[in-house]
Amino acid sequence: MNSNQLTPIEKRSIFALASVYGLRMFGLFLILPVLAIYAEQLDGATPVLMGLALGVYGIFQAVFQIPFGLLSDRFGRKPIIVIGLLIFIAGSVVAALSTTIWGVVVGRALQGAGAIAAVVLALTSDLTRENQRTKAMAMIGMTIGFSFMLALLAAPWLEFFIGVPGLFFMTAILAALSIAVIIKVVPTPVQTLNLDVKPIPSQMWQLLRNPQLIRLDVGIFILHFVLTAMFVVVPIVLLQELQLDTNQHWSVYLPALLASVLFMVPMVILASKKERVSSIFLIAVCLLVLAQLCFLFRPMSVMGIMACLFVFFWGFNVLEAMLPSLVSRLAPAACKGSAMGVYNTFQFTGIFFGGLLGGLLYGQYGVNAVFVLCAVLLLVWAFILFKAPNMRLLDSMVVRIKPSQHQDCKQALESIAGIEEAIVIENEPVAYLKVDKDKLDQAALDQIITAS
Repeated sequence: MNSNQLTPIEKRSIFALASVYGLRMFGLFLILPVLAIYAEQLDGATPVLMGLALGVYGIFQAVFQIPFGLLSDRFGRKPIIVIGLLIFIAGSVVAALSTTIWGVVVGRALQGAGAIAAVVLALTSDLTRENQRTKAMAMIGMTIGFSFMLALLAAPWLEFFIGVPGLFFMTAILAALSIAVIIKVVPTPVQTLNLDVKPIPSQMWQLLRNPQLIRLDVGIFILHFVLTAMFVVVPIVLLQELQLDTNQHWSVYLPALLASVLFMVPMVILASKKERVSSIFLIAVCLLVLAQLCFLFRPMSVMGIMACLFVFFWGFNVLEAMLPSLVSRLAPAACKGSAMGVYNTFQFTGIFFGGLLGGLLYGQYGVNAVFVLCAVLLLVWAFILFKAPNMRLLDSMVVRIKPSQHQDCKQALESIAGIEEAIVIENEPVAYLKVDKDKLDQAALDQIITAS
């Protein structure tokens, strides 16, 4: 049980849940690069409603993720995931069959209402040991990134063959396959209380007063606001200004994405050093500002727009890789799940407002107004980061203890060099630690764990 290798059941569970998470996110991302153009052809379409259709799923994700998590505690993870996927399927079908913009808005809202992200992470926690949980979450995180890139490239090509209604039907089919995976492949676990992934509403309100975490929450709001607002207008720029048919848009996205990944990796590696985190973070935000300026004064050529997208995806991918890790390291002990709950709520809310305000500005003032707003928000974020004190980054650890030795174990753990905080929960056989790994006395920690 103390092995650092994944067991066969853990491997099966992680790969199955990563595929469920990835397929669902692929279905959501698949609409991103093509919906703005498609929405203009629908009855009753306006730029505001077009943006609303793009971003409305975000606000429903934000509203329903905590209720779904609480329901899963009561009725089990797998049944609630299946219900969430069925709601998602219903939304996909409604959007596919709609001939009006309002029908697509309702369908996208239903897609967002099937908010299973937190439940999938909780199920992953239930099915993995403490020493394998970080690995499991990292694999799911990689799946999300891969889904985003694949969807961005595949959507314009698929839209040419099956149209946007066909894409919505495809997302419904993928969600149905996910239900089969949940029922047939994923084991039914014994549920556990794991505060590394479980959001607690009372903790979430307390974390809103944490200045370091709020800076990250505001950051993810701005990042996904900008992403969604940009995809209100970037497909239109490619279609109307460059005369590129939708099925050709992948040829612009692909080189920009591949180059951005190559440039992202060295920055993420550099950010692994504590003393460089703040600098790399600020540089990535500045890249996003530069990208908005490039779009604002864009050259009317495929290579020019490709360069603008490269700079954007470079900064975006660096921040997408860094932000969740920073939230985890800055969250107090036993509050990681709640901190991620707040973070995800800001992220989904940013998607909603990015689509809504992006559509409003595009309709009233044109494409450039969207890029100006994005640049202003990113400059505000860069200023906040520039003035902020250096982040105090600690690592989270979860160690197994005997429930009968809670109080003694807590005092002993907090006396070990490098352990900044230790939290134990009544009747729970683990302790949640915040540690400075550069100073941690690992031998003393191992001795306490063995003794307990």
